[in-house]
Amino acid sequence: MAKKIINTLKLNLPAGTATPAPPVGPILGQAGINMMDFLKQYNAATQDKKGQIVPAKITVYQDRSFTFELCIAPVSALIKQALKLSKGSGTAGRDSAGTLTMDQAKAIAETKLPDLNTGDLDAAIQTVIGTAKSMGVTVK
Repeated sequence: MAKKIINTLKLNLPAGTATPAPPVGPILGQAGINMMDFLKQYNAATQDKKGQIVPAKITVYQDRSFTFELCIAPVSALIKQALKLSKGSGTAGRDSAGTLTMDQAKAIAETKLPDLNTGDLDAAIQTVIGTAKSMGVTVK
């Protein structure tokens, strides 16, 4: 018989270095799972991706056990990584934080495609372009 799911969580955590500091600790504590057990498993699974933000989808079961699956980094993090930016523009539309080429946008879209709710590469590229514009990154 399958375990009954009581909660699902999605957290964006730093790969390989997640700690129980807020907001992670309180979220995991309220869900009733052993946070140190989760953090050890998460850090071990993401050790090779240090420096990136790796989302985790956590499924909490009625007996307080859990499973998690790792996702691909957010599009904004992939854009910052591609352009070697620390952050986007604080005034998007007025100030440019950098320039993203269409080849870079296509590469990011291909990377993120399995996590997006589309199977169409052109739609994924448009998603990347929209995120870039909201960050103040010019797309050429």
